[in-house]
Amino acid sequence: MPHSTGLRGRELVKGHATLNDFLMLVDPGCEVAVSGADIAAVCDRHGGIGADGFVRVVRTTALPGAGAFAAAVPEAEWFMDYYNADGSVAEMCGNAIRLFALVLDSEGLHPIADGESVTIGTRGGAHTVTRLGDLWAVDMGPARLPRPRQAQDDGWDTTVVVPGLKGERAALSVEMPNSHTVVALGEESELEAAAFAGLTDSAAPVVYDPSPQAGTNLELVVPLGEEADPATGAPIGIARMRVLKRGVGETLSCATGCCAVAVALHAWTGPGAPEDYRLLVPGGEIGVHVGDDPLAEDSTVLLTGPATITGRVAIA
Repeated sequence: MPHSTGLRGRELVKGHATLNDFLMLVDPGCEVAVSGADIAAVCDRHGGIGADGFVRVVRTTALPGAGAFAAAVPEAEWFMDYYNADGSVAEMCGNAIRLFALVLDSEGLHPIADGESVTIGTRGGAHTVTRLGDLWAVDMGPARLPRPRQAQDDGWDTTVVVPGLKGERAALSVEMPNSHTVVALGEESELEAAAFAGLTDSAAPVVYDPSPQAGTNLELVVPLGEEADPATGAPIGIARMRVLKRGVGETLSCATGCCAVAVALHAWTGPGAPEDYRLLVPGGEIGVHVGDDPLAEDSTVLLTGPATITGRVAIA
């Protein structure tokens, strides 16, 4: 494995949430010095262990620079110190936070019984995670449109050129709170035609107009209609999607991306749009509840999905 000084001799927990996989370092006192290079080394799928992201499980009061957050949100005893696979810092990950809650429970750090909740700190704010049997529900907070006037007037605010697809595609930018760009496609064949294998290749990059200064996650989505909720009869929107994650590449799932897609579908449908969505990703299925107005100031998006611990690995 490539040189990884800070993690040598440490044990990491490996797990996934709808096959979006992570390496978790249980370090309550923030005693382990970990660099971006260390993270990139262990997340490398050829020379390291391999993962889409890296998470330090740490007490909020022990994390440098989190003093003000700990004082403002004292109930958030634990903080998800999250990084992309390339070692870059990330704000929030709805898949990682479900696995984070499962690790808190399985390690005896914060037992969570069925129906109970835990508040977890992230760089995107505090989020409540509730155990629902084998599933975990996450309060993802509000959605925001970075260019609301154009988005609301036109339904889109960006154009995107994707390798494998013809021409420019209109897209909607959504912040959850990390940046997402959502493109609707007409057919599943287009979803399959997108040359995601080349999207991280400088010879065939995705082209955005306007270009996102801090990067963005890209979601391609095909709406598949609606079904009736068997319990209430309310409509549930269904869609299939793929995602190119900033700092990672294509992943089999992205929870904040699913939330962004649900918000975009709700906005595009207009009055009478479903409040609930089933998002089919390569790694499984994620449920998203957006409510009747996910862009309202006091709104919150709720995400539900599984999480699984697959094993442990010691770094030599």
